[in-house]
Amino acid sequence: MQLIYVVFIFIISYMVTFFSFPIVIPRLKKAGIVGKNMNSEKQEEIPEMGGLIMTIGFAAGIIMAIALRTFYDVFLTVDLTSILAALATILIVMLIGVFDDLVSVSQRVKAFMPIFAALPLMAIKEGQYLMKIPLYGIVNLGVYYSLIIVPLGIAGAANAINMLAGFNGLEVGMGIVIMGSLAIIAYLLGEVTSLIILIAALGALLATVYYNWYPAKILIGDVGTLSIGAIIASAIIIGNFEMAGIIVIIPYVVDFIIKAKNHFPSEGWWGIYRNGKLYCPDSGPVGLCQLIMKLFGGISERNLVLVLMGIETVCGLVAILLYI
Repeated sequence: MQLIYVVFIFIISYMVTFFSFPIVIPRLKKAGIVGKNMNSEKQEEIPEMGGLIMTIGFAAGIIMAIALRTFYDVFLTVDLTSILAALATILIVMLIGVFDDLVSVSQRVKAFMPIFAALPLMAIKEGQYLMKIPLYGIVNLGVYYSLIIVPLGIAGAANAINMLAGFNGLEVGMGIVIMGSLAIIAYLLGEVTSLIILIAALGALLATVYYNWYPAKILIGDVGTLSIGAIIASAIIIGNFEMAGIIVIIPYVVDFIIKAKNHFPSEGWWGIYRNGKLYCPDSGPVGLCQLIMKLFGGISERNLVLVLMGIETVCGLVAILLYI
């Protein structure tokens, strides 16, 4: 594998994404596709559905990788069937996100819809029945891996990213840390197909964070959060490093537990804005973000996101160490 071509894929994803946003942002605002910035004093309206551009930039990188593989015999170890199935799954999830952003699907329905997006990966029986678990050994899941683990993995990751969200730069920032950590693991294991998926995603996310970082010029919407989760799950399934996936998802599991305890609130999960900081309500935290607000006694939105990215970095490093 020649790293120069991997860098080229990264550049394609980055450039397509970065230069598309200035064209799309004013058009989204003109079309009234906006969302409120709930964590500011004015709660101004910001263009939404930026995740659509992010996913298109990612797809551009994947298509370029496929073209290099097909016409120039680069990335000969890339499995075309697997990468096309992954791209199909991610694009289906993207469409689910677009539909949700425009129509607003109920939380319960949205939680199950990504399962159907996993059908392309299930159809080709993607993943290895023998799942490697560091420090434990090999577990043979048989056909249940494709029929159960794959759809649950896609739906679980998509919903997890979608749930721990709502702050400028949070979803994209944590996604960058996760993709970077998993890309290192894919490189160490020689899983080129997964590496290409993750590098293309990294390029798109790094371009997106420029516009989504505080103060955000655009919100990525459910189309962005769901797509990030689907990319992560697809790369893990194809690369067969599920244990790494379990580790990097720990912050999202903690957030899920806290929100489950509070019956998954649809409102009041952000924070109380006062003098440039976000504070946890007196009633107590209903999610991981509010727990951090409480522990810090108030924190700015930017620093909240940096703290969560720091937590995710620790998880990513632990995952990498398990595969060295």
